[in-house]
Amino acid sequence: MPIDAKSFDEPDEVVHFKHGRIEVVTVGSMSIGRETWEPGYSWADDVRPIVGTEWCESHHTLYVESGTIRIRMRTGETRDVGAGEVVDYTPGHEVWVVGDTPAVTIDVQGGFSWASAPEPGDRILTTVLFTDIVGSTTMAERLGDRSWKQVLAAHHEDIRQLLGRHRGRLVDTAGDGVLATFDAPARAIRCGLAIAAAAKRLDIEIRAGVHTGEVEVAGDDLRGVAVHLAARLMSAAEPGTTFVSATTRELTIGAGLDFIDRGTRELKGISGEWRVFEARPAPG
Repeated sequence: MPIDAKSFDEPDEVVHFKHGRIEVVTVGSMSIGRETWEPGYSWADDVRPIVGTEWCESHHTLYVESGTIRIRMRTGETRDVGAGEVVDYTPGHEVWVVGDTPAVTIDVQGGFSWASAPEPGDRILTTVLFTDIVGSTTMAERLGDRSWKQVLAAHHEDIRQLLGRHRGRLVDTAGDGVLATFDAPARAIRCGLAIAAAAKRLDIEIRAGVHTGEVEVAGDDLRGVAVHLAARLMSAAEPGTTFVSATTRELTIGAGLDFIDRGTRELKGISGEWRVFEARPAPG
């Protein structure tokens, strides 16, 4: 079909929620939503109970037709966006209507994914990032509990900000490490490299592992071979490096990243041999 045209007056799907609705049309490979948010709407009150996450973890690019919305990021940044403005905002936010006028927006990225969450048992394709601090026990003993807690708190704050910048979703903080997912493999790799660089400024080193594959949603956790593979890549990585699977490397060709072939490895608990690459920023 050379031309695919549809109307929001006859949407493919309508999602209703307290204080509003969203009409979704799919044209070509894109799903676009027209959201109508009534006065009194807030993501925290109307949508959080549906998705069960502290913040909206979708990325949105939208045009505001009428009314005014207020966006607050988990970093604390807040901005009002009104009629005629276009706004892009990353995962980790909440939104509410300002004033007594309904807000109508056209969402060209994010669709209605914010209004529903993966169900337990669902399998989704994602890129998984694992990180861990190298030699944390030795460093904690050397610095003492108080100083080590300060370093760890600064490291976790760096991670939180970098996940927001690279559109990552925090899944778990296990010990000194982090498990996060990304909608694009290049973002996951760049985030791993950025976390490693930030850690060096704190006089610590991390190792990171990245793999792209299917995972199973299990409440707030993720399961599956893809998760284990990312964890094993992290364990195999040298201090200060980010190891990437061949699958993820192939998906990021042309993304401005360099890769060094680190050979074929056997990864504990995973059958077969796996080609491993060290990711680095492209020179220049």
